[in-house]
Amino acid sequence: MKELSSYRGRKVVVLGLARSGVAAAKLFHGIGADVVVNDRKEREQCPEADELTALGISVLCGGHPQGLVNAETALLVKNPGIPYTADPVVVAQQLGVEVVSEVEVAGQLSPAPIIGITGSNGKTTTTTLTGVLLEAAGLKPLVAGNIGRPLSDAVKEVDPDGWLVAELSSFQLKGTSDFRPRIGCLLNIAETHLDYHGDMEDYVGSKSKLFDNQQETDVAIYNADDETCARIAESIHAQRVPFSLTQRLPAGVSVEPPYADIKPGAEGETEAERWIVSRTAEGGEQRVIRVDELGIPGRHNTANALAAIAIALSAGAKPEQLVQALRDFRGVEHRLEYVGLIQGVKYYNDSKATNPMASTMSIISLPAPLILIAGGLDRGSDYMELVPVFRDRLKGLVAIGETREKLGRIASLAGLEAVKLVEPIGDAESTVRRAVEEAAAMASPGDIVLLSPACASWDMFPSYETRGRMFKQSAHTL
Repeated sequence: MKELSSYRGRKVVVLGLARSGVAAAKLFHGIGADVVVNDRKEREQCPEADELTALGISVLCGGHPQGLVNAETALLVKNPGIPYTADPVVVAQQLGVEVVSEVEVAGQLSPAPIIGITGSNGKTTTTTLTGVLLEAAGLKPLVAGNIGRPLSDAVKEVDPDGWLVAELSSFQLKGTSDFRPRIGCLLNIAETHLDYHGDMEDYVGSKSKLFDNQQETDVAIYNADDETCARIAESIHAQRVPFSLTQRLPAGVSVEPPYADIKPGAEGETEAERWIVSRTAEGGEQRVIRVDELGIPGRHNTANALAAIAIALSAGAKPEQLVQALRDFRGVEHRLEYVGLIQGVKYYNDSKATNPMASTMSIISLPAPLILIAGGLDRGSDYMELVPVFRDRLKGLVAIGETREKLGRIASLAGLEAVKLVEPIGDAESTVRRAVEEAAAMASPGDIVLLSPACASWDMFPSYETRGRMFKQSAHTL
């Protein structure tokens, strides 16, 4: 993307309102661009429209009008969730108009260096924990991005002497060209979002754009246990800092002694006397904290902690500044969130687990017999990778949403007998309540009921947050 000032007096189309669209529209309007905002929702469904109109910004709702993008258009800023098959995007590409996400814009404007964090699973936990660790070290972080606050809004408030910590989705990264984080972190790669990307090549390529513009003075942190991440790291130009649960790394952040395996069924290994250890390329070594002292449970959360520690140390924190924050951090809402003990049964909300890998890691992190509530948007997966974990770890399954029959077949292949497929009952809240009641009926004192859908929420819910909150409310009203 060109320098922001070059768009003064030129037409910039912002496609999609929402938070990121509003922030981008205000930003370009502020530098004197001729901004047109378009959303296919009707005007009454766009509460942000009045605010932008009052500023003198043209807002067009109710569809994509003919000629929205034309030869006079200098730039198209696209909401990350809008597919590249949308008509205005197709026209822009045909005319040679650059299409970017607001992350690209924010990358130019941030007065502070950017920490970019991406991956198929664990982004929000790692991003939040990174912010907590940097705060504990006095490094003035501001957390934004896919986690909630648009980056192009956050750049106006970030301390120039601090860090802008950004959770980044594949959708956001796909729309970048020159974006360069000072520290980039790739957590893992799993098959997901193929309905948007079309194939794994495009998905992996979008994730790897995090590192494309980094230079030798930058830092690239990656999961050495993930084959795809390790392969991407081979072509990185920045300083490489791996993290690992299963390898004793000569440089990087790792668990020692290493875990023998990170596959389902290996979770029973004891955490006692396992340490998180940091080593530098110059030969420095320091123990940071014992694994059993971490405030967040589960092997996958240990991996998230390794990544956050590697980021914090790369940003200038000292290991001893991180210990108490690592002990105190209890995770974030909808990520293996403890809901409560109800009639002797523990309930956990893991609504953010929107793919099979995420659900697998959560299931193997919990020790007791499990009744799983799963299901949601059908993106075409066959879910066969869930057969082993269903067979080895579940006591029962309650399946909801478009994928309920697929998951029921997986449960059958795994030999589960306690299986209930919940048909839609009125609104989504009623369906969730029935699912929780069915799970509670399967459970005995000492068991765990876990909502970990392995699917996106958009078949029945506006967001995974809504799904999780309905689950928690239903559990508390049993």
